[in-house]
Amino acid sequence: MSTIHVAGGVGVAPTEMSAYDAALADANLHNYNLITVSSVIPADGRLEVVDEAPDLGPAGNRLTVVQGKTVAGPESSAEAITTGIGWATGPGPGLFYEASGDDPEAVEAEIRRGLAAGCELREWTITDRDVHLSTVEPVAGQYTAAVVLAAYGESEPIL
Repeated sequence: MSTIHVAGGVGVAPTEMSAYDAALADANLHNYNLITVSSVIPADGRLEVVDEAPDLGPAGNRLTVVQGKTVAGPESSAEAITTGIGWATGPGPGLFYEASGDDPEAVEAEIRRGLAAGCELREWTITDRDVHLSTVEPVAGQYTAAVVLAAYGESEPIL
């Protein structure tokens, strides 16, 4: 059974990409080539929410993730930005759903609505649901990013 680590992070930097990279660093997922997948949790996956991801292999490896992310620009008037991932699991396969916005309660509600719709499409037994959010106040004059990632297992060599 592989572990899927769920971690969030925030970052502030002078460019959009560097703020995103700083948010990945806050989650300890900045040294991998991220391969984004849609939303299905394998039946044998075990989720673990962590403050930051453990070492998942050498820098430069590829790492499979589901990712929620948002970036506010230097002129943003938002009081906060939020991104999150929610999951629905049971004894078999499960689902992830991600959303972003400027209202944490609205983001969580959208995630829960999306999970409900996804579960209705499938004939799976779903017994547990949860949500993990990252929220940050934008910094004037800088790019500000928030991420939540679900990292599937260990990284693998890209070459």
